[in-house]
Amino acid sequence: MAQRLVLLYVTVKYCAVKQSDSQMTISSTSNFMTEPVLEFSPTVKPENRNVKESDVLARLLMRIERPYYKSNIHNTRAIESFIKQINAGIPNPDSRLSFRHIVNKYGYECERHEVLTKDGYLLTMFRIPGDGPPVFLMHGLLGSADDFILAGPDSALAYLLSREKYDVWLGNARGNKYCRRHNFLNTSEALFWNFSWHEIGIYDLPAMIDYVLGTTNRTTLIFIGYSQGSTSFFVMASEKPEYNRKISLMIALSPATFMTRVRTPIIRLLALGTSLLYEMSGNVGLYEFQPSRKLEKMLRLLICGKGKVSQIICSNFIFLIAGVNPLQLNVSNLPVIFSHFPSGASMKQLTHYAQGLLYEDFKKFDHGSMENLERYGEIVPPSYTLENVVTPISLFCSESDWLSDAKDVEILSYKLKNMVDIYRVPNDGFTHADFIIANDVKTLVYARLLKVLTRF
Repeated sequence: MAQRLVLLYVTVKYCAVKQSDSQMTISSTSNFMTEPVLEFSPTVKPENRNVKESDVLARLLMRIERPYYKSNIHNTRAIESFIKQINAGIPNPDSRLSFRHIVNKYGYECERHEVLTKDGYLLTMFRIPGDGPPVFLMHGLLGSADDFILAGPDSALAYLLSREKYDVWLGNARGNKYCRRHNFLNTSEALFWNFSWHEIGIYDLPAMIDYVLGTTNRTTLIFIGYSQGSTSFFVMASEKPEYNRKISLMIALSPATFMTRVRTPIIRLLALGTSLLYEMSGNVGLYEFQPSRKLEKMLRLLICGKGKVSQIICSNFIFLIAGVNPLQLNVSNLPVIFSHFPSGASMKQLTHYAQGLLYEDFKKFDHGSMENLERYGEIVPPSYTLENVVTPISLFCSESDWLSDAKDVEILSYKLKNMVDIYRVPNDGFTHADFIIANDVKTLVYARLLKVLTRF
C-alpha cells in the first residue's frame, strides 16, 4: 500500500502535470555515483514514455549517497570474509527469544513495568536493576528497547551500563510492538495512530521518567537517547522545561532534529509530498508504517545494487533507513537484528521527519494552514524553543549517518545552552545503525559515553 501511494503521487506530480521545458538531470537507477546520469523532461506525458517504477523512485531520490560499502566493495578483504560468513549460515538462537529471555540468558535480571500516559496509552518499560543512579535509554525510529541489546552481551549498551552498576531502564514509545494498547482505542482505529514523535516527547517520556524517579526514589536520572529517542527528548525539554531539572545529563546518540542533509530514502520520498501522501494514507486506512515487500525491493535495488552482499544486508528496513556498513556488521547477529526490527511506528512519525527536510528547521507538525492557525495561532508551524533546554547535553555523531548528518548535529549544538561534549565517531563509514549494532561500537562510541558518565 505504501509504495502505491508513493507511485500515485509521483505520477500526478511528475508526469501528468506540465511543468517548464527545462531538462532535469537524474541519477541512474543502478549505481548513483558511477553510472552516467539520465536526462528526463517532466513535460513528457505518461502515454509517451514508459515510466518504470525504479525510474520514478530514482527521480525522487536524486543523488542519494552510496552506502560506504559500495565504494570499498572491490578493494577490501573484509567483504570476502563477510560473504564467507554468510555462506557458512551461522545460526543465532537469540533471534527466537524475547527481550526478557535474551537478557536473562546472559545472566542479567530483568523486570517489566507498565505506565499509563495522560492521553491513555499503556507503555511497557524494562529494567535491569542496579545499585547505581538510574539511566534511562530511549530507542530510535521504528525501534524498541531491543535496540540496546542487539549488539550482544559483550558490546550492547544496556549490558555495559549494568556492568558499571547503573540502574538501567529501557523505554518504549507508543505504537511499537510493546506499546500497542490504549485505555479506549485499538490499533485498527485512526485515532490510535494520530501521533508523531511530538506526542512521544509530550506524553510518553514524562510518564516514564516520572515513573522511574518515583520507583527509585530519586530526584534525577541520566537520559540516553538514540535517534528518535533524542528527538523526543528535545521536544520534551523545550515544551516542558520543568523536566530539565529531572535530568542530570542527556547523551544524544545520532540525534535527529535538524534534517537539512538527511539522506534516508524513505524520508526524502515523503518530503516531496508530505501533505498529499499523509492525507492519502489516512484516506485509505494506512496509519501505521508497514513497509511492503515491493517497496523494500525497489529501494534495495536503487540503493544497494544487485550483488549478493547488497541483497542480504539490505533485506531489512533498518538498513534502508539508517544505511549499512558491512565492515562493521556482525553476520552472526543478522538473524537477531532482523527478528527485532522494525518494531512499529506511525506514518505521522516519518511524515514529521520529512517535514523537517522541507522546512530546514526543528518544527512542530504541519497540519496545514487552517489547522495550524487553530492549533498554533499561525499558518506555519512554530519551531521548538531549544533555548529552553538547559540540561547538560553530550552529542554523538558520525560522517556517514543518513538520518542525522554530522553538520546537522553541529547546527543543533549551536542552539543548546549547556553543551558539555560533542563527539564525532572516528570512522568514516560509521552509519546511523552502527550506533547500536556495529562490531566496534563498544570502542568507537560507548567507551567515550562511559567516560562522559563519570563526570556526572
